[in-house]
Amino acid sequence: MLKLKHLHKKLGDFELKDITLDINEDEYFIILGPTGTGKTVLLELIAGMYHPDKGEVWFKDSKINQLYPEQRNIGFVYQDYALFPHLSVKENILFGLKIRKMDETEGRKRFQEIVSLLNIENLLERFPSTLSGGEKQRTALARALVTSPRILLLDEPLSALDPRTKIVFQEELRRIHDKLKTTTLHITHDFSEAMALGSRVGVMHNGEIVQVGEPVEVFRHPNSFFVAEFVGAENIIKGRADGRVIKVGDGIQIKTIYEKEGTATLTIRPEDIIISRKHLQSSAQNSIPGKIVNMINQGPLFRITVDSGIILTALVTIQSVEEMGLKRGEKVWTTFKSAAVHVL
Repeated sequence: MLKLKHLHKKLGDFELKDITLDINEDEYFIILGPTGTGKTVLLELIAGMYHPDKGEVWFKDSKINQLYPEQRNIGFVYQDYALFPHLSVKENILFGLKIRKMDETEGRKRFQEIVSLLNIENLLERFPSTLSGGEKQRTALARALVTSPRILLLDEPLSALDPRTKIVFQEELRRIHDKLKTTTLHITHDFSEAMALGSRVGVMHNGEIVQVGEPVEVFRHPNSFFVAEFVGAENIIKGRADGRVIKVGDGIQIKTIYEKEGTATLTIRPEDIIISRKHLQSSAQNSIPGKIVNMINQGPLFRITVDSGIILTALVTIQSVEEMGLKRGEKVWTTFKSAAVHVL
């Protein structure tokens, strides 16, 4: 549906480099990356606010590089909402319809549909200065969707919301997408948003797309140290591989399902590590003794750090911690399967 072919754009010291990406029709695609990596610039290239120095933007079978923004039929919701302060909610939503000169009957029908879908009938006569963050977000989204855009661009749409409102609005975005099937490109630095919303994720770093895949795939199988660190992988350990064995620390051997020779970096998700008082008799091929050096209570889970000659962090339920009577300084075993060891 949307094809980006070898896009380049230089803005001062920053450069967007060789962005090639296919986004499918009706897809909810997430661009994930840290601040300053070029996510918003990429959206603005797609929207036509910048023209690429090199490369092409295609919608279906049409190249749109030279089209003005108003000719592209794109809905854009900025991080700060960009609502017109002197217009009511109703007037803000209708603004796009007036610019597009949509048929009055069709426009009225679309307006009622979107207002009802977003549950903002009671806000129509209010002005942006009187709205909460969630209400502003709904208004900005309604203004973008009312014109039936070919693609919806969302620039960090949840970043200004409090945690509770953010969770509610994630559910709203999913519901709206399921209802309208609008192809959506959503940028964020929060991997939890990608897990909750994205059908696929593209990770950006220093102006480049460095990995694309389903959220779980990227989460569990990052392809680089940067991606592993950015998506919250822990237990990132460097060592030396000899076939399916990686030597780390002082003579510790970790078994994996990957064949590799030479230097290697491995990651193990904390939730894949089992902590026990005794050596477990199980099919897991990795079991290492160590000592608890830190315990952090995170509500239903404890984040436990064990020094085994290498530092390993595991997530353990509060029930297990209480049943085993785990405390700092205690000797324990960390156990994990070879399939849980991902080699970068």
